[in-house]
Amino acid sequence: MSDFFQQFSRRKFLLTAGLSATAALLKGCLGNPPEPGNSQTQSTVRSVANTNPEQAPETTKVKLGYIPIVEAAPLIIAKEKGFFAKYGMTDVELSKQASWGSARDNVEIGSAGGGIDGGQWQMPMPHLITEGLITKGNQKIPMYVLCQLITHGNGIAIANKHQGKGISLRLAAAKSLFTQLKSTTPFTAAFTFPHVNQDLWIRYWLAAGGIDPDKDVKLLTVPSAQTVANMKTGTMDAFSTGDPWPYRIVKDKIGFMAALTAEIWKNHPEEYFAMRADWVDKHPKATKALLKGIMEAQQWLDNFDNRKQAAEILGARNYFNLPAQILAEPYQGKYDMGDGRTIDDKSMAAYYWKDEKGSVSYPYKSHDLWFIVENVRWGFLPQDYIANNAAKAKELINKVNREDLWREAAKEAGIATADIPTSTSRGIEEFFDGTKFNPEKPEEYLRSLKIKRVSL
Repeated sequence: MSDFFQQFSRRKFLLTAGLSATAALLKGCLGNPPEPGNSQTQSTVRSVANTNPEQAPETTKVKLGYIPIVEAAPLIIAKEKGFFAKYGMTDVELSKQASWGSARDNVEIGSAGGGIDGGQWQMPMPHLITEGLITKGNQKIPMYVLCQLITHGNGIAIANKHQGKGISLRLAAAKSLFTQLKSTTPFTAAFTFPHVNQDLWIRYWLAAGGIDPDKDVKLLTVPSAQTVANMKTGTMDAFSTGDPWPYRIVKDKIGFMAALTAEIWKNHPEEYFAMRADWVDKHPKATKALLKGIMEAQQWLDNFDNRKQAAEILGARNYFNLPAQILAEPYQGKYDMGDGRTIDDKSMAAYYWKDEKGSVSYPYKSHDLWFIVENVRWGFLPQDYIANNAAKAKELINKVNREDLWREAAKEAGIATADIPTSTSRGIEEFFDGTKFNPEKPEEYLRSLKIKRVSL
């Protein structure tokens, strides 16, 4: 383990030590997880509560929110294939959320109030909710980040009226178009929630091309399920959102794909599984049981032979309610970009367990830091979060990111040591424009960016 982010409080140290001791007693009880492609269902899978009483969850019931995009797949597959039930979580309710704003509101009140206990989140929503920065009345609702759900699976879709105008991954050829539109009807782009993943992807892409996202275009927040309708009406020039929506825009012949986020930042962190801290503190064994179910679902999803079935499960009416083929091709790394360009590259597909850089599931603290630094970049968070080598940001990350629980769950589930990262940092990251993010030098990263709201 590197010394990155090692500013744990005494409380967290004692809790981690306790969990480690428990893991030492229980290691090996579960054995290795089933090979990807396991076809066990909820009716045939055996609950861990019946075979490992010491690991039996404190409750079998939890309510998790999700948005119908491919990032939610591990939660849905864990339920449908019986992986949650296998580890004793037999009463997992998946609640489809109308928007990210609805998910935030529902986690504020918790399941006891008719809301949710946690679920799928864009980053850094758990940190912003913990700080009370996006909640009603700025109420602080402590949350824990527990694992990353996916890498890739996002794209930037452009309305067909802009075909042939130079809008692609690199925007040098389109700068004059943006300048021209600025003086009449500004180029209008949308994302699904402010200050998080899909807002940050489109901002990075625009700024890398010399387009100021706050001055040269008009940015709006629109729920992902409305992307197709809004593009059809002509009210949107661009949309940053998760599959299947960008690809469906192409299939419906109303737009094309300028870029995949896999092209903007290969193997980038995407959405995460996070829970209310009070639920986790009350149910640590149940939390690890949920993690084990998600991990097994992630491994199942990363077997490409399972992806046709995954597309059918996700496309069902009670989940995404769309034709399975809209998901099937992107799941194999096959994208018709709609402008004559095609991609057939499995390394560009969504991954859930492992990718070319190692673990996808493990929640690297260095990735949390990038999301917070980008919030500082655009003026969403004050500059003091990155002062003194991001001391305040790291303090918040250490409070929210519970990678220690991920490690304990992985060990209890018999995950191979090689699949458990030894550092909380994935190291230096590189973007399509050559910019590099060194988590040890966040201010250096900010200084290298030409377009930003922060002054260093």
